[in-house]
Amino acid sequence: MLLSIVMPVYNEKDTLFEIIRRVLEVPVELEKELVLVDDCSKDGTRGLYPQLAARFPGASIRLVQHEVNQGKGAAVRAGFAAARGDVVLIQDSDLEYDPKDYPKLLKPILDGRADVVYGSRFVGGDEHRVLYFWHYLGNKFLTLLSNVFTNLNLTDMETCYKVFRAEVLRNMRLRSDRFGIEPEMTAKVARGRWRIYEVGISYSGRSYEEGKKITWKDGLKALYCIVRYALAD
Repeated sequence: MLLSIVMPVYNEKDTLFEIIRRVLEVPVELEKELVLVDDCSKDGTRGLYPQLAARFPGASIRLVQHEVNQGKGAAVRAGFAAARGDVVLIQDSDLEYDPKDYPKLLKPILDGRADVVYGSRFVGGDEHRVLYFWHYLGNKFLTLLSNVFTNLNLTDMETCYKVFRAEVLRNMRLRSDRFGIEPEMTAKVARGRWRIYEVGISYSGRSYEEGKKITWKDGLKALYCIVRYALAD
Protein backbone atom coordinates (compact mmCIF):
# COMPACT_ATOMS: atom_id res chain seq x y z
CA MET A 1 0.00 0.00 0.00
CA LEU A 2 1.06 3.57 -0.70
CA LEU A 3 0.58 6.66 1.47
CA SER A 4 0.33 9.96 -0.44
CA ILE A 5 1.19 13.01 1.66
CA VAL A 6 -0.28 16.13 0.05
CA MET A 7 1.55 19.28 1.15
CA PRO A 8 0.30 22.72 0.05
CA VAL A 9 3.19 25.21 0.05
CA TYR A 10 3.01 29.00 0.05
CA ASN A 11 5.96 31.15 1.12
CA GLU A 12 7.62 28.60 3.40
CA LYS A 13 11.31 28.85 2.46
CA ASP A 14 12.36 28.80 6.13
CA THR A 15 10.54 25.56 7.01
CA LEU A 16 10.27 23.59 3.76
CA PHE A 17 13.37 21.40 4.03
CA GLU A 18 12.78 20.69 7.72
CA ILE A 19 9.16 19.59 7.27
CA ILE A 20 10.10 17.43 4.29
CA ARG A 21 12.83 15.79 6.40
CA ARG A 22 10.36 15.06 9.18
CA VAL A 23 7.80 13.63 6.75
CA LEU A 24 10.29 11.33 5.07
CA GLU A 25 11.91 10.13 8.28
CA VAL A 26 8.79 9.24 10.27
CA PRO A 27 8.34 5.45 10.34
CA VAL A 28 5.01 4.18 8.99
CA GLU A 29 3.79 0.82 7.72
CA LEU A 30 3.17 2.11 4.18
CA GLU A 31 5.43 3.27 1.40
CA LYS A 32 5.35 7.06 1.08
CA GLU A 33 5.13 9.57 -1.72
CA LEU A 34 5.19 13.30 -1.05
CA VAL A 35 3.15 15.56 -3.34
CA LEU A 36 4.22 19.20 -3.01
CA VAL A 37 1.83 21.80 -4.41
CA ASP A 38 3.43 25.24 -4.60
CA ASP A 39 0.70 27.88 -4.75
CA CYS A 40 2.83 30.53 -6.49
CA SER A 41 5.24 31.28 -3.63
CA LYS A 42 6.95 34.68 -3.83
CA ASP A 43 9.52 34.47 -1.00
CA GLY A 44 12.16 32.32 -2.69
CA THR A 45 10.58 28.96 -1.89
CA ARG A 46 10.54 28.05 -5.57
CA GLY A 47 14.30 28.38 -5.74
CA LEU A 48 14.59 25.46 -3.30
CA TYR A 49 12.90 22.84 -5.47
CA PRO A 50 15.91 22.10 -7.72
CA GLN A 51 17.76 21.03 -4.55
CA LEU A 52 15.23 18.37 -3.53
CA ALA A 53 16.84 15.43 -5.33
CA ALA A 54 20.24 16.13 -3.78
CA ARG A 55 18.86 16.84 -0.31
CA PHE A 56 16.56 13.80 -0.21
CA PRO A 57 18.09 11.16 -2.50
CA GLY A 58 15.80 8.25 -3.29
CA ALA A 59 12.69 9.92 -1.89
CA SER A 60 9.49 9.84 -3.92
CA ILE A 61 8.72 13.56 -4.20
CA ARG A 62 6.45 15.01 -6.86
CA LEU A 63 5.96 18.72 -7.50
CA VAL A 64 2.94 20.64 -8.79
CA GLN A 65 3.37 24.40 -9.28
CA HIS A 66 0.63 26.99 -9.67
CA GLU A 67 1.52 30.02 -11.76
CA VAL A 68 -1.14 32.12 -9.99
CA ASN A 69 -1.91 32.05 -6.28
CA GLN A 70 -5.25 30.27 -5.84
CA GLY A 71 -5.46 29.38 -2.14
CA LYS A 72 -5.08 26.37 0.13
CA GLY A 73 -8.21 24.66 -1.14
CA ALA A 74 -7.02 24.82 -4.74
CA ALA A 75 -3.64 23.43 -3.68
CA VAL A 76 -5.28 20.58 -1.76
CA ARG A 77 -7.47 19.73 -4.75
CA ALA A 78 -4.44 19.73 -7.07
CA GLY A 79 -2.59 17.49 -4.64
CA PHE A 80 -5.49 15.06 -4.43
CA ALA A 81 -5.62 14.89 -8.24
CA ALA A 82 -1.90 14.09 -8.40
CA ALA A 83 -1.85 11.59 -5.51
CA ARG A 84 -1.47 7.92 -6.40
CA GLY A 85 -1.78 6.44 -2.91
CA ASP A 86 -4.26 4.07 -1.34
CA VAL A 87 -4.35 6.45 1.63
CA VAL A 88 -4.03 10.25 1.37
CA LEU A 89 -2.96 12.58 4.19
CA ILE A 90 -2.84 16.40 4.22
CA GLN A 91 0.29 17.99 5.73
CA ASP A 92 0.88 21.74 6.15
CA SER A 93 4.33 22.97 5.10
CA ASP A 94 5.01 24.96 8.26
CA LEU A 95 6.03 23.22 11.48
CA GLU A 96 2.71 23.50 13.35
CA TYR A 97 1.80 19.85 12.78
CA ASP A 98 4.33 17.10 13.55
CA PRO A 99 4.56 14.02 11.29
CA LYS A 100 5.42 11.94 14.35
CA ASP A 101 1.63 11.68 14.72
CA TYR A 102 1.28 9.74 11.44
CA PRO A 103 1.24 6.25 13.01
CA LYS A 104 -1.75 6.99 15.22
CA LEU A 105 -3.52 8.91 12.43
CA LEU A 106 -3.15 5.92 10.12
CA LYS A 107 -3.98 3.20 12.64
CA PRO A 108 -7.82 3.34 12.46
CA ILE A 109 -7.64 3.10 8.66
CA LEU A 110 -5.02 0.33 8.58
CA ASP A 111 -7.03 -1.61 11.19
CA GLY A 112 -10.06 -1.45 8.87
CA ARG A 113 -12.15 0.58 11.30
CA ALA A 114 -12.16 3.99 9.57
CA ASP A 115 -12.45 5.57 6.14
CA VAL A 116 -11.47 9.05 7.36
CA VAL A 117 -9.39 10.19 10.34
CA TYR A 118 -9.14 13.71 11.75
CA GLY A 119 -6.27 14.75 14.01
CA SER A 120 -7.71 16.85 16.83
CA ARG A 121 -5.71 19.56 18.58
CA PHE A 122 -8.28 19.60 21.40
CA VAL A 123 -8.35 16.01 22.68
CA GLY A 124 -5.70 13.77 24.18
CA GLY A 125 -2.67 14.53 26.28
CA ASP A 126 -0.16 15.67 23.66
CA GLU A 127 1.75 18.91 24.01
CA HIS A 128 0.34 22.17 22.63
CA ARG A 129 1.85 25.60 22.31
CA VAL A 130 -0.28 28.21 24.10
CA LEU A 131 -1.25 31.10 21.81
CA TYR A 132 -4.43 32.96 20.87
CA PHE A 133 -7.63 32.63 22.91
CA TRP A 134 -9.85 34.16 20.20
CA HIS A 135 -8.38 31.90 17.55
CA TYR A 136 -9.13 28.89 19.77
CA LEU A 137 -12.66 30.14 20.42
CA GLY A 138 -13.23 30.70 16.71
CA ASN A 139 -12.12 27.16 15.93
CA LYS A 140 -14.46 25.74 18.56
CA PHE A 141 -17.39 27.81 17.28
CA LEU A 142 -16.82 26.77 13.66
CA THR A 143 -16.57 23.13 14.70
CA LEU A 144 -19.79 23.41 16.72
CA LEU A 145 -21.66 25.00 13.82
CA SER A 146 -20.33 22.38 11.42
CA ASN A 147 -21.49 19.64 13.79
CA VAL A 148 -24.97 21.19 13.92
CA PHE A 149 -25.30 20.86 10.16
CA THR A 150 -23.49 17.53 9.70
CA ASN A 151 -24.68 15.74 12.86
CA LEU A 152 -21.10 14.76 13.64
CA ASN A 153 -19.43 15.17 17.03
CA LEU A 154 -15.99 16.34 15.94
CA THR A 155 -13.86 18.42 18.29
CA ASP A 156 -11.64 20.01 15.59
CA MET A 157 -13.16 20.45 12.13
CA GLU A 158 -10.51 23.01 11.09
CA THR A 159 -7.53 20.73 11.70
CA CYS A 160 -4.97 20.31 8.94
CA TYR A 161 -4.53 16.61 9.65
CA LYS A 162 -7.18 14.81 7.66
CA VAL A 163 -6.53 11.30 6.33
CA PHE A 164 -8.66 9.56 3.70
CA ARG A 165 -8.88 6.20 2.06
CA ALA A 166 -8.48 6.95 -1.66
CA GLU A 167 -12.00 5.69 -2.34
CA VAL A 168 -13.43 8.53 -0.25
CA LEU A 169 -11.71 11.16 -2.38
CA ARG A 170 -12.77 9.49 -5.64
CA ASN A 171 -16.37 9.97 -4.53
CA MET A 172 -15.93 13.58 -3.43
CA ARG A 173 -16.13 16.59 -5.75
CA LEU A 174 -14.47 19.55 -4.04
CA ARG A 175 -14.89 23.19 -5.11
CA SER A 176 -13.37 25.52 -2.49
CA ASP A 177 -10.20 27.40 -3.40
CA ARG A 178 -9.24 28.78 0.00
CA PHE A 179 -9.71 27.86 3.66
CA GLY A 180 -13.34 26.92 3.02
CA ILE A 181 -11.96 23.55 1.95
CA GLU A 182 -12.04 22.36 5.59
CA PRO A 183 -15.82 22.68 6.19
CA GLU A 184 -16.49 21.54 2.63
CA MET A 185 -14.56 18.30 3.09
CA THR A 186 -16.27 17.73 6.42
CA ALA A 187 -19.75 18.28 5.00
CA LYS A 188 -19.11 15.91 2.11
CA VAL A 189 -17.56 13.23 4.30
CA ALA A 190 -20.65 13.41 6.52
CA ARG A 191 -22.97 13.26 3.53
CA GLY A 192 -21.16 10.18 2.26
CA ARG A 193 -21.70 8.43 5.60
CA TRP A 194 -18.05 7.39 5.75
CA ARG A 195 -16.66 5.99 8.98
CA ILE A 196 -14.88 8.87 10.74
CA TYR A 197 -12.44 8.68 13.65
CA GLU A 198 -10.61 11.39 15.61
CA VAL A 199 -7.25 11.03 17.34
CA GLY A 200 -5.43 13.53 19.55
CA ILE A 201 -2.34 15.20 18.06
CA SER A 202 0.34 17.60 19.23
CA TYR A 203 0.29 21.18 17.96
CA SER A 204 2.94 23.90 17.81
CA GLY A 205 1.01 26.89 16.48
CA ARG A 206 2.78 29.86 14.92
CA SER A 207 2.23 33.48 15.81
CA TYR A 208 1.39 35.96 13.06
CA GLU A 209 4.93 37.34 13.39
CA GLU A 210 6.19 33.83 12.62
CA GLY A 211 4.12 33.55 9.46
CA LYS A 212 0.62 32.39 10.44
CA LYS A 213 -1.69 33.19 7.51
CA ILE A 214 -5.29 32.51 8.54
CA THR A 215 -7.30 35.56 9.70
CA TRP A 216 -10.81 36.47 10.88
CA LYS A 217 -11.81 36.93 7.22
CA ASP A 218 -11.14 33.24 6.65
CA GLY A 219 -13.39 32.51 9.61
CA LEU A 220 -16.25 34.41 7.95
CA LYS A 221 -15.68 32.47 4.74
CA ALA A 222 -15.75 29.23 6.72
CA LEU A 223 -19.14 30.22 8.17
CA TYR A 224 -20.48 30.69 4.66
CA CYS A 225 -19.03 27.37 3.50
CA ILE A 226 -20.49 25.46 6.46
CA VAL A 227 -23.98 26.59 5.51
CA ARG A 228 -23.47 26.36 1.75
CA TYR A 229 -22.17 22.81 1.68
CA ALA A 230 -24.66 21.62 4.26
CA LEU A 231 -27.47 22.65 1.93
CA ALA A 232 -26.00 21.94 -1.52
CA ASP A 233 -23.18 19.97 -3.14
